[in-house]
Amino acid sequence: MTHPRSVPPLNDILARLTTLHPKRIDLTLDRIWRVLDRLDNPERRLPPVIHVAGTNGKGSTVAYLRAMLEAAGLAVHVYTSPHLVRINERFRLGRRRQPGRLVSDDELRAALIRCEAVNGGAPITVFEMETACAFTLFADHPADAVLLEVGLGGRLDATNVIERPAVSVIAPVAIDHREFLGDTLEQIATEKAGIIKQGVPVVAAAQQEAARAAIARQAARCAAPLAIAGEQWHVHAEHGRLVYQDERGLLDLAAPRLFGRHQFDNAGLAIAALRATDVFKIDTAAIEAGIARADWPARMQRLGAGHLVAAAPPGSEVWLDGGHNADGGRVVAAALGDLEERVPRPLVLIVGMMGNKDAEGFLAHFAGLTRHLVAVMIPGEDNAMPAEMLADAGRRHGLRVETAESVEAALRALAGLAYETPPRILITGSLYLAGHVLAVNGTLPQ
Repeated sequence: MTHPRSVPPLNDILARLTTLHPKRIDLTLDRIWRVLDRLDNPERRLPPVIHVAGTNGKGSTVAYLRAMLEAAGLAVHVYTSPHLVRINERFRLGRRRQPGRLVSDDELRAALIRCEAVNGGAPITVFEMETACAFTLFADHPADAVLLEVGLGGRLDATNVIERPAVSVIAPVAIDHREFLGDTLEQIATEKAGIIKQGVPVVAAAQQEAARAAIARQAARCAAPLAIAGEQWHVHAEHGRLVYQDERGLLDLAAPRLFGRHQFDNAGLAIAALRATDVFKIDTAAIEAGIARADWPARMQRLGAGHLVAAAPPGSEVWLDGGHNADGGRVVAAALGDLEERVPRPLVLIVGMMGNKDAEGFLAHFAGLTRHLVAVMIPGEDNAMPAEMLADAGRRHGLRVETAESVEAALRALAGLAYETPPRILITGSLYLAGHVLAVNGTLPQ
């Protein structure tokens, strides 16, 4: 059976690339520089770049940036990770006066083969090859902007070969990927701040103090103008609208389409990034249109139909979110709390996580919202957390816990229960699980 996260005809080349390096993640820039040099440095032939790092909210911030720039009629290339269902989701090619499109299988295969050929069988990670592929695709297609999301960390991430982006953006930094980035928030933020370049404007979300200090130090070291949420710019919700203010004035805008109070912060970060540089000419109408249009799958996404939705209790709400660390759990729980205030329903969590994640820290935020957790193991992932281990973490928070063989089995079991009010069901804990859900449900990201 084909794994839903990778679709033929790309499987064979991706399998070959996987054999080129024994470690899935090994942070260094040496290998990517070597390949880019052999490709005649496509990273130097790109349109202006907005480089986005951080722990949570990177993808949503990129989605807002893309929507705003496209609303202004600009062609926008986008490189993000990870993908949810198809690897093509990582590469979006811009088109003027219309939304960009995901790269086709044939285009992606040709670019990967080109990068594979110049690499000559030398050790290199798949992400590094994908990044070289993105730069090759983007250099070959004219556009007005490139949105570049960091894969992991920043300083030694393969995307950090852009010598002078238009602006560097740092979304909220939290504890995650300790095995690669360090044990403390300061260490992790220092790695993220490694994308800051000499004299290039930096825009940052509100940060915990240790992270803020690390970012400020690096900005000062690089003489990079720094604008931080709550200091140089402000964003908040007021009467159901988004209000943004900086030294250039106040914007009173429609609320984001993406659900959750944290999305006001992500949208504000995107606005601040565009206003930190004169490279892009974006008027208020395009900013507002982008906020209203931006879409990012598996981020508090309500599933309205599909195979899995049909298995849920009749009349229930089924939501999907790829949050997978303690801070991600916090913002999703806050969004659920807002939903509960508007339309009360019993809440059930269906959770699957990877084995290296802090399940107790993630689940702690939901203990006051629900007593019912169904733990599942993410299918097709060797390092997935066993359902019983996840269940134990839930029990330590006093939750009523069950395990199920799959998300579908969990939904069918819930459908057999007698609910006075149809429940609100959140499937969460991992982007890998979210991708599996979207594939099985038949609702692929576009």
